[in-house]
Amino acid sequence: MNQELATVEKSVQEIIAGLNKLKQEIKKVIVGQEEIIDQLLITFLAGGHALLEGVPGLAKTLMIRSLSEAIELKFKRIQFTPDLMPTDIIGTEILEEDHTTGKRIFKFNKGPIFANIILADEINRTSPKTQAALLEAMQEFEVTYAGITYPLERPFFILATQNPIEQAGTFPLPEAQLDRFLLYIKVSYPTAEEERAILESTTGKRPAAIQKVIEGSKILEAQKLVRDVHINAELVEWVSNLVRATRANHSELKFVNEWVRWGAGPRAGQAMILTAKARALLGGRFAVTQEDIRHVAYPVLRHRILMNFKAESEGVISDAVTTHLLENISIRKGI
Repeated sequence: MNQELATVEKSVQEIIAGLNKLKQEIKKVIVGQEEIIDQLLITFLAGGHALLEGVPGLAKTLMIRSLSEAIELKFKRIQFTPDLMPTDIIGTEILEEDHTTGKRIFKFNKGPIFANIILADEINRTSPKTQAALLEAMQEFEVTYAGITYPLERPFFILATQNPIEQAGTFPLPEAQLDRFLLYIKVSYPTAEEERAILESTTGKRPAAIQKVIEGSKILEAQKLVRDVHINAELVEWVSNLVRATRANHSELKFVNEWVRWGAGPRAGQAMILTAKARALLGGRFAVTQEDIRHVAYPVLRHRILMNFKAESEGVISDAVTTHLLENISIRKGI
């Protein structure tokens, strides 16, 4: 038993050390944005997908590319444009001739979705039909074409970027697809100090090359360990109460009933617990704390709470609902 615990502890320490190295490699290129980097790593550890939103020029694409360069996994970038078709993502059948027999056969030519890390750049620049082509891959980790199902290699992550919806030439993501993203990460402008550092580092000599510091197998191992991180019954009930309180006309909170059109489903609770476990492991802990849940509540609920017309007209956003929930719903002790 002691030997088994020692093996697990050693494995945990190796994974945490690898993740810390990964963060250091990303910092060679990215100035600041530590919170965003942590949320991306939490997404990886929890085995989900992330959507990053921010105005152009905030290094969203560079951050994801840098992350992929430091991990020994296959990486593909898909640039989403208004004329992009589903077959440009999934792949298509091509007619090939067998030179020995002279027979012609259809062969499936795999698209860029068949990689481990997919950068879906400016995902809201393409039509809903093309956006929907990612649904099966995101949920089932497989792709179906012409009645044949092709499994995707694990680990598999879709890291998507988008510009704010109010910008011209964008298409809102369907609610069903938004829900498939584990975290909805908002990328904000850098601080004055960070912006000065960015100007100095990008206008001088070239930054150091990023080295591969962690294998894909270690990511899979970490995902299994995340499931074993402990969370007590009080915190599980608190997560359930937080999610249930987001549902308008079923909530005891007046604030929710006034501003929310549609609340979060059970998937939000699953995402909150998994990401809280991932954050605990990232911090070198094997038990979830209340702070872990508070930390992940915003990116988990941000895209799962739909605000009503009144809220949209008065500028009340879903993060305000999350803040209200965390302030007004307390943990019930002694379960």
